[in-house]
Amino acid sequence: MVESFPRTFQTRNLKTDGVTIHLRAGGQGSAVVMLHGFGDTGDMWAPVAVVLAKDHRVVVPDLRGMGLSSHPESGYDKKTQARDIAAVMDKLKIETAAFVTHDIGNMVGYAFAAQFPARIMRWVVIDAPLPGIGPWDEIIRSPALWHFNFRGPDVERLVKGRERIYLDRFWNELSANPKAIKEATRRHYARLYAHPGAMHSAFNQFAAFTQDAADNKAFAAKGKLAMPVLALGGDHSFGTQMADIMRLVATNVTGGVIARSGHWVVEEQPKQTTAAIIDFIDRN
Repeated sequence: MVESFPRTFQTRNLKTDGVTIHLRAGGQGSAVVMLHGFGDTGDMWAPVAVVLAKDHRVVVPDLRGMGLSSHPESGYDKKTQARDIAAVMDKLKIETAAFVTHDIGNMVGYAFAAQFPARIMRWVVIDAPLPGIGPWDEIIRSPALWHFNFRGPDVERLVKGRERIYLDRFWNELSANPKAIKEATRRHYARLYAHPGAMHSAFNQFAAFTQDAADNKAFAAKGKLAMPVLALGGDHSFGTQMADIMRLVATNVTGGVIARSGHWVVEEQPKQTTAAIIDFIDRN
């Protein structure tokens, strides 16, 4: 099993506009919202949340269609998912928060920051590009990203019952050291992605990228984000390119690289990643 959240964390299911968002929340102090991506759920953040909760109120949702949140047929564009997160914050009476995001969570984070800039105080963005921004058209031509267009009824039939095989590809090929993604971690997420409708929803996350790219270009045309941003990349993955990408949409960007890590920085280098996040979130 993956690392558990502290017992002091509460688990809740909040209904927003057409979706139920599963979340864990705990700690006291200024709020931190943590958003996961594909191949994980909010469970990925447990080792970081344990430390953050000492001084912060930490909120860790599963994105719509992923983990234990509900699986609606639509709404997988990141602009809509950002509104899910805004609604969750409203229900929890959180006006502003720092954000920590990874993978697809980055895309939701940008859509949130662009729509609600006054509500995000600091943002740690980790190892994934933004649709439509900067080198996106070059990035999506990479053979390693064939999964962006891998979807449809026949694909879902192929993957059904073989979710672990499909997910192993991501953990093995996009990590610096596949052994860092433990067997218990793999089993845990494979079970969650085998839930009815889970892979259909996951494929829809990627299907929305074309709309996300159009939305992001419109957001970027309105101006750059002003909040402080820490852009982290694994040295075997996006590395320093993360900061280059984020400087196209934000004015106050600090770059950072997680050493000896591929895409799965929390699983591969939890202590190093946690230290970088904490240092930035608590910086005066």
